[in-house]
Amino acid sequence: MSIQRTLVLCKPDAVQRGLVGRIVSRFEEKGLKLAGMKMLHVTADLAGKHYAEHVEKPFYGELVKFITASPVVALAIEGDNAVEVVRNLMGVTNPQKAGSGTIRGDFGLNLTMNLVHGSDSLASAQRELALFFRPDELHDYVPALRDWT
Repeated sequence: MSIQRTLVLCKPDAVQRGLVGRIVSRFEEKGLKLAGMKMLHVTADLAGKHYAEHVEKPFYGELVKFITASPVVALAIEGDNAVEVVRNLMGVTNPQKAGSGTIRGDFGLNLTMNLVHGSDSLASAQRELALFFRPDELHDYVPALRDWT
């Protein structure tokens, strides 16, 4: 068993469409644990750091414009192989190709408005969590139902 923490961002479209609760429920129902959660407005500076690997790509400007357009909800999700499990729950990046039963497949509209971001590796998760959460904003606890999930 490999307990991991990963970052999930409920993007502006998830906030504006009132889907944050339903998205969080998907992770909790899978037995993953919330280790941190907060709403914030992503600044251009934070967006630049978060999307640094895309800075030379033609869609970079659109990414920054979208992520800074409205508040997001940042989640620190913890669980066994959390990075992979979260990405599977989210579905592929393009909602039109995402499977039914995934967050993007069920609720996503298009490649830009795909509701969620999830770290793509453990290294990315560690880097991204540090961008969105201070250490004192992440919580260690044992869920009462741990033995059942």
